[in-house]
Amino acid sequence: MKSVFKEVYSLDKKCYEKYKLTEDILMEHAAYSMALEIYKRFPKFSKVNIVSGPGNNGADGVTLARILHGDYIVNLYLPLGAKSQMCKLQLERFKAVGGKVKEECESADVIVDAIFGSGLKRDLSPEIVSLVRKMNKASAFKLACDIPTGLDDKGNPRPVAFKADLTVTMGAEKLSLYSDAAKDCVGEIIRADLGVSFNKYKGPTKYHVWEKSDLTLPVRDKQNAHKRTYGHLGVLVGEKPGAGIMAGMAAFNFGCGLVSIVSHDDNINIPYEIMHSHHIQGFSALAFGMGLNNHFDDEMENILSLDIPMVIDADMFYKDVIKEFLKKENIVLTPHPKEFASLLKILGIGEYSPSEIQQNRFELAEKFSEKYPKVVLLLKGANKIIAYRGNLHIDPNGSVALAKGGSGDVLAGMIGSLLAQGWHPLKAAIHASLAHSIAGNYEPNYALTPLKLIKRLESLA
Repeated sequence: MKSVFKEVYSLDKKCYEKYKLTEDILMEHAAYSMALEIYKRFPKFSKVNIVSGPGNNGADGVTLARILHGDYIVNLYLPLGAKSQMCKLQLERFKAVGGKVKEECESADVIVDAIFGSGLKRDLSPEIVSLVRKMNKASAFKLACDIPTGLDDKGNPRPVAFKADLTVTMGAEKLSLYSDAAKDCVGEIIRADLGVSFNKYKGPTKYHVWEKSDLTLPVRDKQNAHKRTYGHLGVLVGEKPGAGIMAGMAAFNFGCGLVSIVSHDDNINIPYEIMHSHHIQGFSALAFGMGLNNHFDDEMENILSLDIPMVIDADMFYKDVIKEFLKKENIVLTPHPKEFASLLKILGIGEYSPSEIQQNRFELAEKFSEKYPKVVLLLKGANKIIAYRGNLHIDPNGSVALAKGGSGDVLAGMIGSLLAQGWHPLKAAIHASLAHSIAGNYEPNYALTPLKLIKRLESLA
C-alpha cells in the first residue's frame, strides 16, 4: 500500500524549513531521478527532446538537459521561455556546459514533457494544446516530469494531456495521477525522492493506493472445519436472474462455504452447487440489487431488520429505501458512476451527471464517506475507489478487459463471499476489488467474460 497526497507543497516546505534543504537540492534530485530512468532504458548518444515550461517544473527539465548533455544528443525546447528564477538559473548552467536551446522539435528516441506539473487549474493555451498533441503523435518513448502536462489537480485533461509511457513524480505520488482520466496518460509511475528518505518527506494522508502485492486471499487453514465455517451467502435474484446467479457463482468460487439464490421463481435454472431458497433468513451475509428491479420491494422491511453484513448494488441505488440501509453498519455499496449520481440525489448530497461524477470522483467519494462514515463505498471505474470513514483507498490494478456487462455482478458476489466468511466490510471490499482487478487482466482484452473472470479466481493463489 502506497501513501498518496492531494498536494505536496507543504511537504516541500518541510524540506526547506525543517531539513534545511534548498530548492536547488530538491531540483537536482528530481532531475537526476529522471536521468537514471533514461540511462537504464536507452544507450548513450540516443536523441532526447526535452520540452520545458517557464516555471519550476520546466526548471526540472532544464536541469535534466544539463545532466544528460555529453552522454546524449539533447534538444531543449522552451516554448514559453524561462520565467522563474530557478528556471533562469538552470538555463544558465545548461548553457555553461555547452547546451543550446532549439527552436523547433525534431524526431527523437525520447520525449520528456516538463511543461507544467501538478497544480494546474486552468485550460492550456491553444499554443500548448497544439504542442502537446504534436508530442503525443511522435513515435518516441515519452516521459512526464512530475505529472503529464494538461492534467489538473483532479486528474482531468484541460482539455488534453500528454500521454506518457513513464511518469516520474517528484517527492510523493499525487492523487490526481489516479483519476480515471489519468489512466490513459500516466503510464508507469515512479516516485523520485528529493534529498531525504520518503519516510522523512511524507506526512499524514487520507489517500492510499493498493498494489497487486497487497492482495490477501481467503485461506482455509483449519482441517477441523465444515461448510458453514466459511459462511452462507444469500443472493437475491430478480427480474434479470443472470446477474444474481453470476454473483452467486463468484461467491462460491471465492471461498464461501454455502451460497443460496433467493428467488420466488420455482423454475429458475441455477448451477447444481448453488442452492435455491424462497426466504431471506438463515444467511451470514446478503448480496442484492444486481438485476433486481422491483422484486422484493414488499420485503424490504424484513431485509432491513436483518442484522447481517450486506453488499448492495445496481438497482437499489434508484430506490428511496436505500436511505434506511445507510443507517445500518456492515454495509458495502458498489455503484458505478450513474448509480452513484442517483444515490447522491436521493441522499440530498447533490445532483450530478455521470460525467460530473467522473470529473470529481475523489471529492464526491470523500464527501459521501464523511457523511456516512460507517458505510463502505466502492465506486467502480477504471480505478476503483473504496471510501470509509473519510479515507480513500484506490485500486488502480484493473484493465479495460473488465469493461463488460456482468463484471460488477462478479465483484458484488466476491465481496459478499468475504462478508459471509466474517471479513470486515472494508477489508472485504479492498481485497475483493484487488482480486477482481488482477483476475481481470486478460488477453486479448476484448474477450473476457464474467464466467472466464470467475474461473480465473482459481489461479490467484
